[in-house]
Amino acid sequence: MRSDVMTRMLSAVFVALVLSAAVVTAPAFAQAKSVVPKSVDASEPGKLIDSAANIMISELDARRAEFRKDPLKVSALVERVLLPHFDVEHAARLVLGRHWRTATPEQRERFIDAFYGSLLNNYGDALIEFTGDRIKVLPSPVAADATSATVRTEVKRSNGQKIPVNYTLRKTDAGWKAWDVVIEGISYVKSFREDFGSEIDQKGLDAVITRLEAQNRSSQSGGSKTPGARGVPL
Repeated sequence: MRSDVMTRMLSAVFVALVLSAAVVTAPAFAQAKSVVPKSVDASEPGKLIDSAANIMISELDARRAEFRKDPLKVSALVERVLLPHFDVEHAARLVLGRHWRTATPEQRERFIDAFYGSLLNNYGDALIEFTGDRIKVLPSPVAADATSATVRTEVKRSNGQKIPVNYTLRKTDAGWKAWDVVIEGISYVKSFREDFGSEIDQKGLDAVITRLEAQNRSSQSGGSKTPGARGVPL
């Protein structure tokens, strides 16, 4: 995959999932901060997006200077607001593909933690500069008895270009959860499956997990991040 597309994908995973309704909810939020919900409502895809967007926008606006000073705090915010409503195990299962079937329970758990930790450490701080006027949710009707849904959004880059960001949700016992993001027609699950599949074939699953864990430790201790992780040109 082209590196510029991968960079946009990685940075927009979090943006698309939690802020796609911000352009709708932001005006009401600006008028009355009391409407910000205390928790995310995962009973319907639209409600999940609306409530998560309000919470994220509220905290980003209130603490933007703090987040700029310490981007790791953005990871904590994403972990608290977003990740409980992202089906990490289902997505990781699809990312690993055939390698999931042969992985041990310990390897699966380590991969999930290392993979999403890597995304948070490298790209979570891309959220810092996002505001409600950069995001627009498009009509995405969902049937009352549906068990899966696709919500279409547009993300406006700094140069004014609008890129389509669609994400896929499925209904679980814990409510609706998102599990894939498709940016400009490219699925992040499929792309990572191709990338990790090739590396696992060459080096083995343990080697890939160990690499991700080492990168996460380096990032958390103040080491360098993956090139392109900061200043993403969205």
